[in-house]
Formats: sequence, structure tokens, C-alpha cells
Amino acid sequence: MRLGSVTSTQDVARELPVGSIVIADHQTAGRGRLERRWDAPAGTALLVSFVLTPNPLLSLAAGVAAAEACGPPVMLKWPNDLLLGDRKLGGILVETTQGKAICGVGINLSWAPDGAAQLNQPRDEVFEKVREKIAVWTSAPPERILARWRELSASLGRRVRVDVSGRATEGVAEDIGPAGELIVDGHPFVAGSITHL
Repeated sequence: MRLGSVTSTQDVARELPVGSIVIADHQTAGRGRLERRWDAPAGTALLVSFVLTPNPLLSLAAGVAAAEACGPPVMLKWPNDLLLGDRKLGGILVETTQGKAICGVGINLSWAPDGAAQLNQPRDEVFEKVREKIAVWTSAPPERILARWRELSASLGRRVRVDVSGRATEGVAEDIGPAGELIVDGHPFVAGSITHL
């Protein structure tokens, strides 16, 4: 389903069956994780939501899919950011509701906010690649998803600060656990936002 302007592709997709895809030119109330706003001028970003079967590793699988679709040198920052260099290129937002998972992908194409990156590739081409890669990675075995995520990670092996509910922990991001949790100095984090130090 291709739309012009929507509040959010996530909002439209929530009402649709598994297998549906919603792509829009513009979002008036786009959002990322932790209720952060996602703004982009009309036609400058890939804004798409996929209605999928829930999967505990869906956010990581979608990140792998989007990074591969964008091509090297795009890397992943735990839990759901796409990086080009050290700058944010896009992100993944997974919301689960009524037995379905709504997986939103946002990628800056021809415009980016201050400090962020842009891909400078045609939207339809990037969308087709993302759609193909989402199909591949959302049906991949968990160990394959985790292995590929590790290969594409910009977070592992670095000192990071993890912020969870106002509490910050610093340490080395050592690995990703079987449920997608980030292991920092031996401690698993299932949620939070990280800063590369």
C-alpha cells in the first residue's frame, strides 16, 4: 500500500493482516524507539512498515536486512540503528500487537537532520532491496541472524554507555545473547539506548 502523507506507517499497518506493506512519502507523526520523533521532508526518506509474524529476534533480523539492503559500509548499532560512518542513517521500530509484529524501517535517502547521514540512493531501489532482504532474514534461523548481526555490528568490541530508565552503565560491548540482549562487561541488557564512547 503506497500512501502520500500519513501520521505514521506503523499506525496504518497495525490494522492490516500479516504480509501487508505500507510505504509513505511523508509522516506527520513518525516515531522511533522511546517515543522519539522521526521527521523528514516529504519524499526524502524510505518510510515503510511490514506486517510480520512475531519473532523475538525480529528487530535484529530487520536491522540486518536493512543494512544489507543499503550496502557496505552501513553498520548496526544496538539495538536498532543503522550507521553510516559514526552517524545515524536510519532505524528499526518493532511494535507487537494482536499476534502480529509491525516492523517499521526508516532510512534517510536525500536529506538528513544535523549530525545524521543520508544514503543518496533512489527510494524505489532501496525499498525493493529492503523488501527482499526482510523476507530472507525474518525467516532465517536465530543463530544465522545473530551471526550476521555480529558481523555488521558497530557496537561490539567498543566501550559503550547503556542508559536504562535513567541509570547509566559503562563497559565494553562484548557480545549479543541468544535473545538479542547486549552483553556489556558480562551483564545482559535487554533494553535501553547506548552511546559509543
